[in-house]
Amino acid sequence: MKLYGYWRSSASYRVRTALNLKGLSYQYEPVHLVKDGGQQHSEAYRKLNPARLVPTFLDGDVKLNQSLAIIEYLEECYPEKPLLPNDPVDKARVRALSYDLACELQPVTNLRVLQYLTGELNCSDEQRLEWIANWVERSFTAFEQRLTEYAGDYCYGNSVTLADICLIPQVYNAQRFNLNISPYPTLVAVYERLQALDAVQQSRPENQADAQ
Repeated sequence: MKLYGYWRSSASYRVRTALNLKGLSYQYEPVHLVKDGGQQHSEAYRKLNPARLVPTFLDGDVKLNQSLAIIEYLEECYPEKPLLPNDPVDKARVRALSYDLACELQPVTNLRVLQYLTGELNCSDEQRLEWIANWVERSFTAFEQRLTEYAGDYCYGNSVTLADICLIPQVYNAQRFNLNISPYPTLVAVYERLQALDAVQQSRPENQADAQ
């Protein structure tokens, strides 16, 4: 297995965490999203992933992009240490929690969106931070409400699921931008329990070979 990713990419972070939680070995290939004008724009990487995004995942002849699709593939092909419940209703709820973060919050706060704000739209750093804070607050407020219904030790009951994998990078980003997350006590408690897991610690951005 080979994972092309960037140490601080939320989507790469999700896949790293899934691989580590499942105990799967993989080769990591850094793609720096800022250096050299963005290595994702190189001709070699564009051939691998025309969207010029990370992550890209290889498993033998299988080539996949999109972090959630990659994790679903891992779940189907390497079912040990499952990240989704068996019950259809529980599975749908975990997916919904995951999409709340990975499909609603993360896309509007990712690097290329922030670069567009400060580049083409000429927003100030203060305006960029206001943008991030707005979407994090909206998302985390709703997510906190959902957790009061579903959470145990983790986002959904007492087992680590895909929802936890999607939560981790978004809390990391909120902390990186010095946002106040104290209004979300259940979310914070779940995140702190996740940080006690070795697989989660191994996945942290600062523990990657390309961290800068």
